[in-house]
Amino acid sequence: MARVTAPALPTIAPVEDILADLEWRGLLAQTTDRDALARDLAAGVVTVYAGFDPTADSLHVGSLVPLLALRRFQLAGHRPIPLAGGATGFIGDPTGRTTDRVMMTPEEIAARIVLIKAQLERFLSFDDGPTGAILADNLEWTAPMSALDFLRDVGRHFPVNQMLARESVSARLESGGLSFTEMSYQLLQSLDFVELYRRYGCTAQIGGNDQWGNITAGLDLLRRTERASGHALTFPLVTDSAGQKLGKSTGGGNVWLDPSMTSPYALWQFCLNVDDQDAGTYLRLLTFVGREEVAALDTETAARPFARAAQRRLADELVALVHGADEVARVQAASAALFGGGALDALDEDTLRAALAEAPSLRVEGECPAVVDLLAEGLGLSKSDARRAVKEGGAYLNNAKVVDESAVPADSDWLHGRFLVLRKGKRNVLVVERS
Repeated sequence: MARVTAPALPTIAPVEDILADLEWRGLLAQTTDRDALARDLAAGVVTVYAGFDPTADSLHVGSLVPLLALRRFQLAGHRPIPLAGGATGFIGDPTGRTTDRVMMTPEEIAARIVLIKAQLERFLSFDDGPTGAILADNLEWTAPMSALDFLRDVGRHFPVNQMLARESVSARLESGGLSFTEMSYQLLQSLDFVELYRRYGCTAQIGGNDQWGNITAGLDLLRRTERASGHALTFPLVTDSAGQKLGKSTGGGNVWLDPSMTSPYALWQFCLNVDDQDAGTYLRLLTFVGREEVAALDTETAARPFARAAQRRLADELVALVHGADEVARVQAASAALFGGGALDALDEDTLRAALAEAPSLRVEGECPAVVDLLAEGLGLSKSDARRAVKEGGAYLNNAKVVDESAVPADSDWLHGRFLVLRKGKRNVLVVERS
C-alpha cells in the first residue's frame, strides 16, 4: 500500500491550560494525580507517549483520539512520542477481548508497522526543538532481549496477585481464561514506559480508559526499576448515541485513515451522517475547533437540526486534517454534483468513484439499454413509472434532464469512459457502469 503524502498540519492556537482543555473536550477520564501532573506541565516540557499497535493496515478514526491528544500536548509546549507497537503487535492486547487473538506473522507485522508509522508522522511536528515529536518502535528494545533476560529483569517485578486483579486480566479469566502470552502484554507495555523514560525522559503515558491497568503497571515498574515517578492519563471510551464504538460505520466496518481503505468522500459522508447527539462530542474529540464555535454549533443543531451545521463542520475539519484541505473542496464538489449542484464531468475518476460508491449500481455489457430501462431495472421501478419520470421532467442523465422517453446514452455520456449517473427526482441516484 503506497504511503500518502502528509497534508500540512493546521495552524492552531495553543491552549494555556492543556488539562482544562482536555476536560472540556471530554478527554480526561482518570489521572494518577491531577495536581502533580498540572504542576509538572506548568514547570517545563513534559514528554508524553501513546502506543499504537498494528492491528490493521491502517489506523482508524478512533485512533485520532490519542493521536490528536499528543498533538494537543505538543501545541501546549510538550514533547509527544507516538509509539508503534512492533513488539506488542506480536501478542495483541487482551483488553476487551473474549478469545485469543489470531497471531500475525512477523512479515505481516513489519508491513503494517511501516504503514502505521507513516500515518503517525502526519499528525505531529518532528522538528529539532525541545517539543519535536519522536517516533518510536518497541521492537527496537524488545527484540534483542532473550526470554531469560525478560523474565529476570522485567517479570520479577510483577506480583501475580496484582496482575490477576487488574480488570483487563480478571475480565478474561471470568470469561474463560487467557493465555500466558496475552497475560504478558502488560509486562511488555510496562517495559515500553521504562525504556522511553531511560531514552527520552518520558514521564507520562496516555491512552483509552481500558488501558488504565496497563499504564499504571508501567508506573509501578518505573518506580521499582528507576526509582522514578510518572503520570497516567486516560480518555473515556467513546461510543456514539447507539452504543457503537467510535470509528465503526453503519455497515459494521472501521472508518480508516488510509484513503485507499476509506476514501476522503466516504470519511466526509461518515461525518455528515453522525447523529445530532454525537456531532458536538465528535467536534470536541476529533478536531481543534474552539469552545465558542462548538457551543454555537450545539445551539444551531438544537434549533435547526435539518441544517446539519455541526456535521458539516466536522466533515470539513476531519477531511482537511486527515487528507488535506484540497480534498475538502473535492468532496464538497462531488456531493453537490451528485445531486445536481455541479458538473459531474469536472470530477476526477477517483473522487467520482468514491462519491458513487454508496449509490445503487447497475453493470451493463455490450449495447446500453435506454434510460427508461436503466431506471426501471436499477431503481426497481415499473416501466410506466420510469416513463412517467421522464415525461414529468424528473429524470436526469449526468445532471442533464432527459426529455425523450426513448433516449439511449451516447458514448460521449460515459464519464471517464465507464460511468453514467442517472437520477430520479432530487435524491434517487443510480450508477451505471459498463464492463
